[in-house]
Amino acid sequence: MADRRPNVLFVMADQLTASTLPFHGGPVDAPHLERLAAEGVVFDSAYCSFPLCAPSRASLLTGRLASALGIYDSGAEFCASFPTVAHHLRDRGYETCLVGKMHFIGPDQLHGFEERLTTDVYTSGLDWIPDWALPLSERLPWYHDMSSVLEAGPSEATLQLDYDEEVAFRSVRKIYDLARSRERPFFLLVSFTHPHDPYEIPRRYWDRYEGHTLPPPAVPALAPEQQDAHSLRVLEMCGADSVEIGPELVERARRGYYASVSYVDDKVAELLEALETTGLRDDTVVVVASDHGDMLGERGLWYKMTFFEDSVRAPLVVHAPQRFGPSRIVQSVSLLDLLPTLVELADGEGSFVPDEPVDGTSLLPLLEGRTEAHPAVVAEYHAEGTQAPCAMIREGPLKYVHCPTDPDLLFDLDADPLELENLAASPEHAADVQRLRRMVDERWDLAALARDVVASQRRRLFVSRALAHGAQSPWDYQIGRASC
Repeated sequence: MADRRPNVLFVMADQLTASTLPFHGGPVDAPHLERLAAEGVVFDSAYCSFPLCAPSRASLLTGRLASALGIYDSGAEFCASFPTVAHHLRDRGYETCLVGKMHFIGPDQLHGFEERLTTDVYTSGLDWIPDWALPLSERLPWYHDMSSVLEAGPSEATLQLDYDEEVAFRSVRKIYDLARSRERPFFLLVSFTHPHDPYEIPRRYWDRYEGHTLPPPAVPALAPEQQDAHSLRVLEMCGADSVEIGPELVERARRGYYASVSYVDDKVAELLEALETTGLRDDTVVVVASDHGDMLGERGLWYKMTFFEDSVRAPLVVHAPQRFGPSRIVQSVSLLDLLPTLVELADGEGSFVPDEPVDGTSLLPLLEGRTEAHPAVVAEYHAEGTQAPCAMIREGPLKYVHCPTDPDLLFDLDADPLELENLAASPEHAADVQRLRRMVDERWDLAALARDVVASQRRRLFVSRALAHGAQSPWDYQIGRASC
């Protein structure tokens, strides 16, 4: 008898800002994503747990905060013994396959997936290690810079385009292979590297926005005295404080980004067409998400690495019309919630009871319209651009940001969606700040975490320096060779 548990197609984009998408009021031409949203469940307030690629992805896959995994930045090893959603579903009889970017650091490049159909687009070694012992003004060679903004425009061939073309091709072929076998339900994770910078895209996508009046940043570049302490550090780290980026450059970069989202939308269409053609569409839950967003010039900031909405908020759509009616969820949720959600879907009945704690909470009650309650959302940042751990809590309309070296930030997103009025010093919100600070202290021991981060950096910097001598043994995944 055929197994009727749902298949799962999980599509990830890289650095996709929720606010750019048409179903969130954005200007991007993305009809296929828009149709998924119209037929599915849209989470209006979903957050990553760490606004940086590698920690966010490891956190999403494990349902654990990155600090609990010892992954403090994009140069920290993802330990093979941490269970991921792929392990959980594989243990329940699912066929598990990964195609595309996941930015795993370390020799394990599978993390529970039975097969991986592409290499990764980034290095898997100890290459991008921050060093909190250095002055903040000292730039490391791998830091983000402003070249993606300064050089944005049409390009017919790039490394990222070649990569995503292969990801789409292999994913479509895999869907056909899965349809032929149908022996087990499948979990297929397809991860594109677009619309991550550089903002370069073929002319046919660039031209989709020709003649369109594209919105400028809702909050233009702020004067230094108007920026918060962390934003000033990120601006200096990226070199944004030392180059002139006028309105024309901002518009070109944003246009290139919008065009890249349209490109991802077309790739999603190829996957959906394969599901339809093979008869798998009705039996497959489609999840669309991203690891984090992109500031896209808001406040003068670019890329990620901050807790402002365009950086830390992520799109999240669950499309399964046979199971969940179309709806919009306004409660704040976390990408940490995806692991328990997908495991509950795979189990069919009952709640997910993990062997060890997870930091996420199943979204199944929200998907089924059974409850409106959901825990407060937490996020963290301990990588380049700071020298102390940073923490965020989203509770109701309030967003609280705490870093021991910086003044606190508190925003009421209902009254102030652009996050322009810091309420942390307001007497009317003193009780809120105290309550939210207690929540931070209950979740993290920031002093101990700071020591752990520095100790991790010291170990990894030494190991990286030692491995640079003599024969090299890269950890990068190679097709046809089993991962360690």
